[in-house]
Amino acid sequence: MWINGARWAFVIGAIWICQSAVASLPDFTKLVEENSPAVVNISTTQTISRGPAGQIPNLPKDHPFRDFFDKFFNEGEAPPDTYDAQSLGSGFIISEDGYVLTNHHVVKDADQIIVRLSDRREFEAKVVGQDERSDLALLKIDAHDLPVVHIGKSSDLKVGEWVLAIGSPFGFEHSVTAGIVSAKGRSLPTENYVPFIQTDVAINPGNSGGPLFNLDGEVVGINSLIYSRTGGFMGLSFAIPIELAMSVSKQLRETGHVTRGWLGVLIQDVTRDLAESFDMSRPQGALVAQVVPDSPAAEAGLKAGDVIVEYNGDTIPTSGALPPMVGRTPVGKSVELTVIRNGKRRTVNVTIGQLPENAEQRALGQSERNGPEQPPSPGYSEQLGMTVQPLTDEERQGMDLAPGRGVVVESVTGGPARSAGIQEGDVITMVDGKAVTSVDQLMSLLDGLEPGRSVPVLVQRSNGPRFLALRIPGGGTGE
Repeated sequence: MWINGARWAFVIGAIWICQSAVASLPDFTKLVEENSPAVVNISTTQTISRGPAGQIPNLPKDHPFRDFFDKFFNEGEAPPDTYDAQSLGSGFIISEDGYVLTNHHVVKDADQIIVRLSDRREFEAKVVGQDERSDLALLKIDAHDLPVVHIGKSSDLKVGEWVLAIGSPFGFEHSVTAGIVSAKGRSLPTENYVPFIQTDVAINPGNSGGPLFNLDGEVVGINSLIYSRTGGFMGLSFAIPIELAMSVSKQLRETGHVTRGWLGVLIQDVTRDLAESFDMSRPQGALVAQVVPDSPAAEAGLKAGDVIVEYNGDTIPTSGALPPMVGRTPVGKSVELTVIRNGKRRTVNVTIGQLPENAEQRALGQSERNGPEQPPSPGYSEQLGMTVQPLTDEERQGMDLAPGRGVVVESVTGGPARSAGIQEGDVITMVDGKAVTSVDQLMSLLDGLEPGRSVPVLVQRSNGPRFLALRIPGGGTGE
């Protein structure tokens, strides 16, 4: 009897545990019922030209197949071949009079945009404005008394919190998927001005532009990107924070374009080796690799090699955290930066400017070597494992370098240079905070550094400047 009683107690306990676990899971049914009417399907049509059809190779007159092509294929020029390409996406209604928010890439270059509501009504939409940098677009349909979503705060989200997406993956309208917040403030290589919300919510083609809800039924993000090696969902999806999206939509509605704050620096992350080379206790902040001439940063006195660790009182954990902060700062506002320079903290006040359209181009210099033959005066360091050559004035001009600045790496044979990531074609412009002006000066500078120490080396490449950490070998750096 006692054994049977124990078994029953075990079974009852197991059932109670299962029921408790089920009861603790969120119920999304009410959330979906209340919010689905405000989520829309977006289909676009775009006319694409393949180019002249029936075009044949332009063969020489004496080519053996010239007569064949002339006779059978060149009797008349075919007109350009065009076709209509269609794409699908999602969006959501943010005002009763027909404003719809979606992704820029959903409606980019579209000739026609059709918005379909949950009640099957269809409207042709007009683009009020779109912003490629944030991947957002604001549409308008001619309708009234529409259902709208409730706007929440992505800043209140916590990692591990449940979230839900409604969209049209692969054209399956109003599909619902759920998951949790995996991380916040993610910086992606091609999206510098968006601190993405990372989730494990299943997002696929067609979900783009759809809303991400919290458990209170509030929109906290716009599903925009997935990370995938197959084109399908692999557990990593990214949403644009709703605060950023609503700020952009307001500007698009009022002016048709977006204005962003601009500092005027090229930055990179601080690695462990770079932190050591800059006498920092730990890796943090945004390392300034280049200051754009005539920019707010230049006027404030920021320098290459400065590490920005605070922006207007907010900590900068990594370089990716800085651009969104600067971008949403009002133009003309004065902000306080805390930087580490030569191992010491200092404060710099900067008046934020307006981000120019060609900000990236202004920051990057041309670094291909197109000048005349180099003078035969190389510098070779066996222990560092590299050979350097002087630059010509023409090459310096092409890279926007100051006169007499920099030497080019001719070859890397191994050793500390290769370990630091120095590559053939790199132009070394600074070592340990000191400008490099010639091959001999660089060799002397390296010979005078303390063996075993890691020093910052600033190199110029085709994609811009970059700091590398070079460890000086214990046996010296001379030939």
